[in-house]
Amino acid sequence: MIEQKFKSLKEFYPYYLSEHSNTTSRILHFIGTCLVVLAFFTGFLFHDWRFFLAMPVLGYGFAWVGHFFFEKNKPATFQYPGYSLASDFILFYDFLTGKQEFVAKK
Repeated sequence: MIEQKFKSLKEFYPYYLSEHSNTTSRILHFIGTCLVVLAFFTGFLFHDWRFFLAMPVLGYGFAWVGHFFFEKNKPATFQYPGYSLASDFILFYDFLTGKQEFVAKK
């Protein structure tokens, strides 16, 4: 369980990064977020609500496999759902722009 109480996304994000140090987990998070973005645009373009229903399964499915089997920690989603979701997209953007690498620096 997270002992700290975060009051802002700026405070939370460094903690989020520390919970995502495993390379496989980072790759799974990237894949999951990429599929969420793809499902969103596909659902919008084809006016098919099933793609929107698939978004949480795709995103959380990949991320939680990363946490439970590779990071061996509990996702922050359970205690900080909003900050965690926002951080997923920030990390995704950081991967795309090269600000973060898949192999975490320790």
